[in-house]
Amino acid sequence: MSEAQTPRPSAEVTVEDVRALMGASTPHFALQLRNRIRRLIAGLPAEHPARIEGEREIARLDALGLTGEVRGHRAEDGLAPLASVSEPGPGGP
Repeated sequence: MSEAQTPRPSAEVTVEDVRALMGASTPHFALQLRNRIRRLIAGLPAEHPARIEGEREIARLDALGLTGEVRGHRAEDGLAPLASVSEPGPGGP
């Protein structure tokens, strides 16, 4: 669904519709996906399962889009830092 498209008015919005938009979300596209999900769930009542899932994903996408993703030792306890984000490269400090 492009930014200009809206869901079919006769189609029931489902949790799977929200999840399909999420796909493999990345920081680069997080805010665009957030807008699409917001538009998808706009007419749903607060207790609708797709709206609940959509609002949860909107919050996650806001964080992802504004702070990016964390990798290595800060991502999960017990993981060693990734060399690509923790060790200085050639000529680095």
